[in-house]
Amino acid sequence: MKFTSDIDIDFGSREQALKLLKHIPASISKNDDLTKHNTGVYFTEIPTDPFNGFSSIDYNQAEQRGYIKLDFLNVNLYSQIKNEQHLIDLMNQEPPWENLYDSSFCSQLIHIGNHYKTLIEMPQAVNSIDRLSMFLAVIRPAKRHLIGKTWDEVSKTIWDKSQDGTYYFKRSHSLAYSHLVVVHMNLLSS
Repeated sequence: MKFTSDIDIDFGSREQALKLLKHIPASISKNDDLTKHNTGVYFTEIPTDPFNGFSSIDYNQAEQRGYIKLDFLNVNLYSQIKNEQHLIDLMNQEPPWENLYDSSFCSQLIHIGNHYKTLIEMPQAVNSIDRLSMFLAVIRPAKRHLIGKTWDEVSKTIWDKSQDGTYYFKRSHSLAYSHLVVVHMNLLSS
């Protein structure tokens, strides 16, 4: 049985977290050369290049061999969160959805910042987590053809896997990122 995964973990400071954990940086093949992967790490033994300290196997090949890579991502927004309760409160607070349609407010938002033009091309408002998650998926290359369609039309195919390998968002990623956008909206509005 082959196990595949795409596990992303967000941190206010990726480097601070990694200082506490024994890990091996993943590698990625670029132009037939292995370079350090931007975010991927392994917490199990994996063949390692003794000169540079990162995996001697490209992360795609490593996955085929059964190695599990975790992506540790920097999300500096988390540095503004005081504690777990503060995060929960910001997530549960209804955000000022109407502020999305203020271009200066929108330009500050994580994951949405430079997509204001696309936002206003949507015929119906982004005014819920579900719609926000679909919007975040629509701005990915594989789903850009859905721009300008109603949310009912978008919902029919937005979570379908891209058949040609074009980058798209899975629903789980999009929902998680939507909650982060809501947190950011509420931080900017407080």
